[in-house]
Amino acid sequence: QVQLVESGGGLVQAGGSLRLSCAASGRTFSSYAMGWFRQASGRERESVARISSSGGRTYYADSVKGRFTISRDNAKNTVYLQMISLKPEDTAVYYCAADGILGRLVTKADYWGQGTQVTVSS
Repeated sequence: QVQLVESGGGLVQAGGSLRLSCAASGRTFSSYAMGWFRQASGRERESVARISSSGGRTYYADSVKGRFTISRDNAKNTVYLQMISLKPEDTAVYYCAADGILGRLVTKADYWGQGTQVTVSS
Protein backbone atom coordinates (compact mmCIF):
# COMPACT_ATOMS: atom_id res chain seq x y z
CA GLN A 1 0.00 0.00 0.00
CA VAL A 2 1.27 3.45 -0.93
CA GLN A 3 -0.21 6.71 0.25
CA LEU A 4 0.52 9.86 -1.73
CA VAL A 5 0.17 13.45 -0.57
CA GLU A 6 0.65 16.33 -2.98
CA SER A 7 1.60 19.87 -2.09
CA GLY A 8 2.79 23.04 -3.79
CA GLY A 9 -0.22 24.02 -5.82
CA GLY A 10 -1.57 27.55 -5.88
CA LEU A 11 -2.33 30.62 -7.93
CA VAL A 12 0.33 31.99 -10.24
CA GLN A 13 0.41 34.45 -13.11
CA ALA A 14 1.06 33.32 -16.65
CA GLY A 15 4.77 32.92 -17.22
CA GLY A 16 5.36 32.04 -13.60
CA SER A 17 6.64 28.88 -11.97
CA LEU A 18 5.53 26.34 -9.40
CA ARG A 19 7.01 23.18 -7.99
CA LEU A 20 4.70 20.40 -6.94
CA SER A 21 5.81 17.78 -4.47
CA CYS A 22 4.36 14.37 -3.74
CA ALA A 23 5.36 12.62 -0.55
CA ALA A 24 4.87 8.88 -0.48
CA SER A 25 4.52 6.59 2.49
CA GLY A 26 5.90 3.10 2.62
CA ARG A 27 9.28 1.49 2.26
CA THR A 28 8.81 0.41 -1.35
CA PHE A 29 8.68 3.86 -2.96
CA SER A 30 11.82 3.19 -4.98
CA SER A 31 10.19 0.19 -6.65
CA TYR A 32 7.35 2.26 -8.14
CA ALA A 33 7.23 4.31 -11.27
CA MET A 34 5.67 7.68 -10.54
CA GLY A 35 3.60 10.05 -12.56
CA TRP A 36 1.75 13.32 -12.58
CA PHE A 37 -1.70 13.67 -14.11
CA ARG A 38 -3.98 16.66 -14.35
CA GLN A 39 -7.66 17.23 -14.84
CA ALA A 40 -9.08 20.55 -15.92
CA SER A 41 -12.70 21.43 -15.28
CA GLY A 42 -14.92 19.67 -17.79
CA ARG A 43 -12.09 17.69 -19.30
CA GLU A 44 -10.74 14.18 -18.95
CA ARG A 45 -7.74 13.43 -16.80
CA GLU A 46 -4.50 13.40 -18.77
CA SER A 47 -0.98 12.20 -18.12
CA VAL A 48 1.50 15.05 -17.79
CA ALA A 49 4.78 13.32 -16.96
CA ARG A 50 6.09 10.02 -15.64
CA ILE A 51 9.38 8.76 -14.31
CA SER A 52 10.85 5.30 -13.88
CA SER A 53 11.53 3.82 -10.47
CA SER A 54 15.23 4.68 -10.66
CA GLY A 55 14.61 8.10 -12.18
CA GLY A 56 16.59 7.23 -15.29
CA ARG A 57 13.71 7.54 -17.72
CA THR A 58 11.24 10.36 -18.03
CA TYR A 59 8.38 11.03 -20.43
CA TYR A 60 6.25 14.09 -20.99
CA ALA A 61 3.06 15.09 -22.70
CA ASP A 62 3.73 17.19 -25.78
CA SER A 63 1.87 20.11 -24.23
CA VAL A 64 4.39 20.43 -21.39
CA LYS A 65 7.68 19.39 -22.98
CA GLY A 66 10.39 21.92 -22.32
CA ARG A 67 8.39 23.56 -19.54
CA PHE A 68 7.82 20.80 -16.97
CA THR A 69 10.41 18.58 -15.34
CA ILE A 70 9.65 15.49 -13.29
CA SER A 71 12.20 14.22 -10.81
CA ARG A 72 12.35 12.03 -7.76
CA ASP A 73 14.36 11.61 -4.59
CA ASN A 74 14.08 8.00 -3.47
CA ALA A 75 15.87 8.76 -0.21
CA LYS A 76 13.08 11.20 0.64
CA ASN A 77 10.22 9.18 -0.87
CA THR A 78 9.27 12.22 -2.89
CA VAL A 79 8.54 13.00 -6.51
CA TYR A 80 8.51 16.53 -7.90
CA LEU A 81 7.06 18.38 -10.84
CA GLN A 82 8.85 21.63 -11.64
CA MET A 83 6.68 23.81 -13.85
CA ILE A 84 7.94 26.94 -15.59
CA SER A 85 6.48 29.27 -18.21
CA LEU A 86 3.03 28.40 -16.97
CA LYS A 87 0.04 29.10 -19.19
CA PRO A 88 -3.64 29.57 -18.34
CA GLU A 89 -4.33 26.25 -20.06
CA ASP A 90 -2.18 24.53 -17.42
CA THR A 91 -4.91 25.30 -14.88
CA ALA A 92 -6.11 22.00 -13.43
CA VAL A 93 -6.08 19.74 -10.42
CA TYR A 94 -2.75 17.91 -10.48
CA TYR A 95 -2.57 14.35 -9.17
CA CYS A 96 0.42 12.28 -8.18
CA ALA A 97 0.25 8.60 -9.04
CA ALA A 98 2.26 5.44 -8.49
CA ASP A 99 2.32 2.19 -10.42
CA GLY A 100 4.51 -0.84 -10.65
CA ILE A 101 4.72 -0.48 -14.42
CA LEU A 102 5.95 2.76 -16.00
CA GLY A 103 4.01 2.26 -19.19
CA ARG A 104 0.68 2.05 -17.38
CA LEU A 105 1.09 5.61 -16.08
CA VAL A 106 -0.13 6.93 -19.43
CA THR A 107 -3.71 6.18 -18.47
CA LYS A 108 -3.91 4.51 -15.07
CA ALA A 109 -2.19 3.90 -11.79
CA ASP A 110 -2.34 1.66 -8.76
CA TYR A 111 -2.30 4.56 -6.30
CA TRP A 112 -3.44 8.17 -6.42
CA GLY A 113 -2.99 11.26 -4.34
CA GLN A 114 -5.85 13.57 -3.45
CA GLY A 115 -4.80 16.28 -5.89
CA THR A 116 -3.60 19.85 -5.65
CA GLN A 117 -5.10 22.80 -7.52
CA VAL A 118 -2.94 24.82 -9.89
CA THR A 119 -4.47 28.01 -11.24
CA VAL A 120 -2.68 30.15 -13.81
CA SER A 121 -4.11 33.60 -14.36
CA SER A 122 -3.70 35.50 -17.60
